[in-house]
Amino acid sequence: MSVHHPSDRPDRRRFLMGAGVLAASSFLASCATRIGPADQVVELAPAEPTYQSSNAASMYGPVYDEGFEIPAIPYEKIDPQFYRQIVPNPTGERPGTVVVDTRGHFLYYTMPNGQAMRYGVGLGREGFAWSGQGVIQWKKKWPHWKPPAEMIARQPELEPYSVENGGMEPGLRNPLGARALYIFQNGQDTLYRLHGSPEWASIGRNVSSGCVRLMNQDIIDLYDRVPSGTPIVVM
Repeated sequence: MSVHHPSDRPDRRRFLMGAGVLAASSFLASCATRIGPADQVVELAPAEPTYQSSNAASMYGPVYDEGFEIPAIPYEKIDPQFYRQIVPNPTGERPGTVVVDTRGHFLYYTMPNGQAMRYGVGLGREGFAWSGQGVIQWKKKWPHWKPPAEMIARQPELEPYSVENGGMEPGLRNPLGARALYIFQNGQDTLYRLHGSPEWASIGRNVSSGCVRLMNQDIIDLYDRVPSGTPIVVM
């Protein structure tokens, strides 16, 4: 199913102005590869975080999850703006909506009382390949990773993890990390994912591959907040 929001709300128009809905011409088995045009994104409202840096040690400490020990993140090496924190909701979307701002490298989960939980994200080229409105159709803890054929053609050493071979087993080295959220539009898989990543240094940056990646501690937090069927807007 598609998600419809009223188009006459000025705050939402201001947030989405210039972002455009990009139509990716082709998709692969795990994410799309075409990068859409870099359109203008209007500056968002300034953050007034309730999570301060002093909380980062507890937020990003080691986590024992589903039989895996996720190591602590050296949060001091990450720009504090990308720490998980509550900010004024700049999106204009109703509570219970996920919004991905690909230019700002932020993901918002909107909350009541005009607030949003904001997470820093890293983006691969696939992370720019789809935008629009959809739903988080389903979620998976510790997913398998199945690189698409085009990626394997570039990196033959990934052949053991192909779709035909069942993909890479879940684990700390799996590129999808601790969780994956799968985005559908009009009942069809967009092949666009929100997922965890052990590569904490990629947060706030554009990297070589992948969709929208969060630190494993953050994707676990998001996973627990977001039920299946949650609307999502990607710019």
